[in-house]
Amino acid sequence: MTPRELLATAPVPGGEELRLFRRGGDFTIALGGNELMSSRLSGSEIALAEMSCDRLRSGDAPHLLIGGYGMGFTLRAALARLAPDARVTVAELVPEIVDWARGPMAELTAGALDDPRVELRITDVSGVIGGAVQAFDAILLDVDNGPDGLTRESNDRIYSAAGLDRARRALRPGGILAIWSAHPDVRFTRRLKEAGFAVEEVQVRARSNGKGAHHLIWFARTP
Repeated sequence: MTPRELLATAPVPGGEELRLFRRGGDFTIALGGNELMSSRLSGSEIALAEMSCDRLRSGDAPHLLIGGYGMGFTLRAALARLAPDARVTVAELVPEIVDWARGPMAELTAGALDDPRVELRITDVSGVIGGAVQAFDAILLDVDNGPDGLTRESNDRIYSAAGLDRARRALRPGGILAIWSAHPDVRFTRRLKEAGFAVEEVQVRARSNGKGAHHLIWFARTP
């Protein structure tokens, strides 16, 4: 078996250390004992983008916010779906993630970060959301393994009632808040509805070939 090689580490502000591994042509990013993402399991990250784009209401020049970058599967899938006049803001908290995207994982990135439609911001996505008013047609979140602060405790504020209110204000009328999760959460579904969203839950497979574990995406639409 090909041994797993540790390529790099990076601190998460207010959290633990990320570790980038490579085994053959596959990459993994881990946090503690949790595998956050793998290049072998891109199906649900791609679905997050494609299904969000498919749910956009008709209109010119949609503006999407993606947090965070991860391995770039969501960004690449969104760019493939969007027209040339679209805009995508990517908020990534950990600058080393971008270094890895341009370095050892450049083949996976496939130039997506240099697309003229993309604005990359090295910052906390919750701050971008909190500072926006009717700015986005969709907000796509894949910063934890579910609606809780896995990567750092302060991320809990994204999924709180106050955080959901901020997300609703940041979205244009009819906009979509899409949140990736490794598991269902009945309480979070209820919280989304209490925040005034119309909620749709969709199960997707981890692998792009339709196999692997089931993941969940919430699509929450503003009035």
